[in-house]
Amino acid sequence: IRKYFDLASEMEGVISLGVGEPDFDTPAPIKEAVIKALEENYTHYGSNRGYPALRKLLSEKLEKETGVSYDPETEIIFTTGGAEALNNAFMAVVDPGDEVIVFSPAFITYENLVHMCGAKLVKVPLKKENNYQIDMDDLKAAVTDKTKLLVMNNPNNPTGAVYSKECLEQVCELAKEKNFLILSDEMYSRLVYGDGKFYSIASFPDMKERTIIINGFSKTYAMTGWRVGFAVGDPEIISGMAKIISQTTSNLTAVSQYAAIEALTGDQSSIEEMRQAFEERLNTIYPLLAEVPGFEVIKPQGAFYLFPNVKKAMEIKGY
Repeated sequence: IRKYFDLASEMEGVISLGVGEPDFDTPAPIKEAVIKALEENYTHYGSNRGYPALRKLLSEKLEKETGVSYDPETEIIFTTGGAEALNNAFMAVVDPGDEVIVFSPAFITYENLVHMCGAKLVKVPLKKENNYQIDMDDLKAAVTDKTKLLVMNNPNNPTGAVYSKECLEQVCELAKEKNFLILSDEMYSRLVYGDGKFYSIASFPDMKERTIIINGFSKTYAMTGWRVGFAVGDPEIISGMAKIISQTTSNLTAVSQYAAIEALTGDQSSIEEMRQAFEERLNTIYPLLAEVPGFEVIKPQGAFYLFPNVKKAMEIKGY
C-alpha cells in the first residue's frame, strides 16, 4: 500500500485511491486544543496505557455506544494508531503454530501479522453472491483445535459489508463452543449507510472476555496523521500489550492524547456531517460504476470503499 502511495505522491495528475483516508480536515477545535496543550508544555512522558483521563472518557463513550463497560485502569490501552493496536494484540496472544482465521478479501496487515507471529494463516472467503456476509459453513470448516484467533473487520475493508446481527450471533456461538478469541477491527463503526446497522461483537452475551476490540480516531474524526488508536479487552491481554508498548513506542504522543480528549468531549457534529457526505458520494458513484461494462458491484453498507468484481471486464478486454 505504502509503495504505491509514495509513487502516486511523486506523480502529477494522479489521484491516489491506495490509502484509506478521509479527505476531510481534522475539526478546528481539536487542533486548537493541541495548540493550547503545546503552549502549556504538555509534552512529557505519560502512562504507556494512555492518560488516565483519556481512558476514562473512552470507557464512558464505549458504554454509551455499545452497552459494554470497560475498566479504564485494566481493560483499555491507547496506541500509536490502529496499526500498533493490531500489531501488539497479535504479539500478545498469537504463538508460533497457532492458527488464525482471516476473512478474505481483507486489509493486508492481518495476513502479514499472522506470518510475523509464526502462526498459520487460514483464509475464509467472503463471497459476492452472499453480499460478502460470512458463510457459516465455510467458517465452521476452517476451525480446528489449533484455532487461536478469528480476525473480523466490521464494517469491512474493502467490501463495505456490515455484518448482520444474526450472522454475528452465530459467530459468537461458534467462538464459545470452540473456545477461540475474536479480534474485531471496528475502525469504520461510525461509517454506516442505508439500512446497515453496526453491532460490536463484544456486546453479545458472554463475548466481552473473549473479544479484543481494535478502533481509533483516524476515520471517525479525520485524524489519520495524529495516530490515535486503542484496544479494549481482557485485562491479561491488555497488560501484555502494555508490556510490548513499554519496549517499543513507550506511549502515544502527548499532544495526540490531548487531541483525543478534545475529540471525545467536544462537538460531535462533524462525525455525522462526514458520514452524510460519504453516503451522498456512495449514492452518486455506485450507479455510475455499476454501468461500467463487465463491472459487478455490491452496494456497500459501511466504510468508504467500493469493491467491484472486474473479472467479466477483463474477459471483455481479452485478458
